[in-house]
Amino acid sequence: MRLESEAPQQHAPRSGLVLLQALVLGVFCLFTLRLWYLQVHKGAKFADMARDNQLRQVLINSARGRIVDRNGVPLAVSEPSFALGLVREDCEDVDATLAKVSEWTGVDKAVLAETFRRGKKRVKPFEPLTLITDLPYDALARIEANAMLYPGLDIVIRQKRSYPTGALMSHVLGYVAEANEDELEKNPSLSLGDSVGKQGLEFALEDVLRGAKGRKQVEVDAFGRQHNEQILAPPQAGSDVKLAIDVNLQRECTRLLEGQAGAIVVMEPDTGKLLAMVSEPSFDNNMFVLGVPADKWRELRDNPRHPIQNRVTQGVYPPGSVFKLLMAAAGLSQGFIKPGDVVACPGVYRVGNRDFHDWKKGGHGALDLRGALVHSCDIYFYKLGDRMGIDRLHEYATASGFGARTGIDLPHEKAGLIPSKEWKRKRFGAAWSKGETVIASIGQGYVLTSPLQVSRYLSALVNGGRLMKPELVETEAPRLDGTLPLKDADRQFILDAMVTTVEHGTGKSLLRSDAVMGGKTGTAQVVKLINADVRRKTMAMPYEQRDHAWIASWGKKDGKTYVVVCLVEHGGHGGEIAGPIVRKVYEQLFGPAPSASRSGRAAAAAPEPAAAPAVDAGDLGD
Repeated sequence: MRLESEAPQQHAPRSGLVLLQALVLGVFCLFTLRLWYLQVHKGAKFADMARDNQLRQVLINSARGRIVDRNGVPLAVSEPSFALGLVREDCEDVDATLAKVSEWTGVDKAVLAETFRRGKKRVKPFEPLTLITDLPYDALARIEANAMLYPGLDIVIRQKRSYPTGALMSHVLGYVAEANEDELEKNPSLSLGDSVGKQGLEFALEDVLRGAKGRKQVEVDAFGRQHNEQILAPPQAGSDVKLAIDVNLQRECTRLLEGQAGAIVVMEPDTGKLLAMVSEPSFDNNMFVLGVPADKWRELRDNPRHPIQNRVTQGVYPPGSVFKLLMAAAGLSQGFIKPGDVVACPGVYRVGNRDFHDWKKGGHGALDLRGALVHSCDIYFYKLGDRMGIDRLHEYATASGFGARTGIDLPHEKAGLIPSKEWKRKRFGAAWSKGETVIASIGQGYVLTSPLQVSRYLSALVNGGRLMKPELVETEAPRLDGTLPLKDADRQFILDAMVTTVEHGTGKSLLRSDAVMGGKTGTAQVVKLINADVRRKTMAMPYEQRDHAWIASWGKKDGKTYVVVCLVEHGGHGGEIAGPIVRKVYEQLFGPAPSASRSGRAAAAAPEPAAAPAVDAGDLGD
């Protein structure tokens, strides 16, 4: 029997080999298909994407338009500055980079982190996210020297607003500051770190001044460095704006109000152009451009004289006797008085059980309308207001532009107030009294007006009855907003009475021989007198209880006519305080006054007010 020494030979199943071969072939086909898909079918798209990773589009900031005065003097300009951005896509360690930036610049890291957090929502990963809007030179040098160690940091050239005249024009120009979340949300063209107008003309003319950003394409290497720039769309600078303001006149008016709280308006009555618009005290608007420090903001906010408030448009005050110009127009227009009607002024007028006193103890005697305006007789206008009633006065005053905004291109203008029976019922739930009408008739009580409203009304008296929109921009066409409800003869009578006021009444400080001057002074009480028969000296009263001093005036010389209105808060008597200020304004407009004290018109053409006694020496009245 033969023994087999070897086991039978074993062979792998043929089906398993085929399966393995099929699997390898399938994987090869899958890779081939994927390669075809990437290289052929989608090749063009991925090539574009690869180029996009290398090529980036970057926004180019535009220059904000300049603002200049009527003579081309720069008032608001844009200067180059350097901002620090962070490109997230290129930054390996954001936290470490922010810590280093804080060390270089002195900006708290928490502030930088918050800026970064807010910016992530708005800025694409490959675009610079602005961390700091204005880099000091020493910080800029440190960042540039270490840029290779901290990839992603990007120095961006931007435009920074500057105001060469500072506080001189701050209430007119306003200021720009970094856009907040709401402003960024409302305007898609804004980017984080952009500045926008916040107050004044910078706010009102934002769309004109801003311009449009451009775009450029840059090639970026592996280190984030930019090469080979190509401009895709050039930036468009904002439009320049030329103002009607004369900066030299503005400076002189500011000097005249130095140390006082008040306002001066100089207007061309025919066009409504504003040659000067001064509110004092003021503030330096440059401090707001990069963010005002908290201590400076508190100092401005808590200042009892409110330097941030624009007293020309936002300050509303009892107009005092300046309001008698409107009362005279209302009485003439509605037939309650005639120029020659004589009214007795015994010094006191009784309504019900209450006595209302004239500013002059003992009264003015018998006066016609001209005499009442020239010597600012309260009793005459008490009686006129009592006859008219508050609702007729309200209707006429609102038709003449009071109690409403003038439409000037500045934000937050206040409308003032001309009261009525309905207004008091809604405001206080109480009935109107006749005594309140008497007080309103001399511009006291609830009546409130702004210096700009008074300027506009007086300009309408001078220009033929046209209520013009007050205009700050020289290139804007004059805009007529309405006409006074007043006959030309009555309007001219009031102007003539204003001339007589300068020549023989409370406006004598404006008198000059080379020009025709008209004026109306006013002294508006701030607190009610406890004893109306006791008149205290202004300087003997606490500041906050002193009367406001007004003067509304116009002057004409060599074919040029101007309206000048001045208010001095808590200044005292209008003729004594505001009058000399306005006289110096006219010296800037017309040149120094000749030495002669009376004009030819004053000597030959101006009649004395009928039955009007002369103003007593030392009895200043308005």
